[in-house]
Amino acid sequence: MNSLQRLNDVLPVEVKSQKDIERIDSLIIPGGESTTIGKLLRDFNLSGCLVDRIHSGMPVWGTCAGMILLARKIVEEDSIHLGVMDIEVRRNAYGSQLDSFSCSAVMDKVSEYPIELVFIRAPWIERAGENVEVLAVHECKIIAARQNNMLATSFHPELTDDLTFHKYFAGF
Repeated sequence: MNSLQRLNDVLPVEVKSQKDIERIDSLIIPGGESTTIGKLLRDFNLSGCLVDRIHSGMPVWGTCAGMILLARKIVEEDSIHLGVMDIEVRRNAYGSQLDSFSCSAVMDKVSEYPIELVFIRAPWIERAGENVEVLAVHECKIIAARQNNMLATSFHPELTDDLTFHKYFAGF
């Protein structure tokens, strides 16, 4: 939320209920533990209304665990969470917490200059559907993609001082 507070014309709010989902203009699903976030979405009966809002065009951005929640398929798992984005992701693809790292990359469709990327137990996209636009690749793995009103990133832009990705999403 701190990154969003630094942007003009963005009023960040916490989302905890169906009423909150109904009144927001867009949503960022943060990193964390995707299984826990998915369970909370089900326990608080938020999945259905969230899927409806996304299908009706509400912009949504999933970072790390949020990417897993958006995915239509999770490699080597039978269950999915929201299943709205035509991507197939691999959880913890870069390894454990000890394997966390950062690097920089230029993403032509997002920025002309290198952006710092922070990966923490990060997933990657193993397959992107034909309507998914790949925004970034790192070591031959898809780490950022967009499909219509949905954005997914393997990395955590909120852990850097750079607001480039936040501005990109705010422009949806």
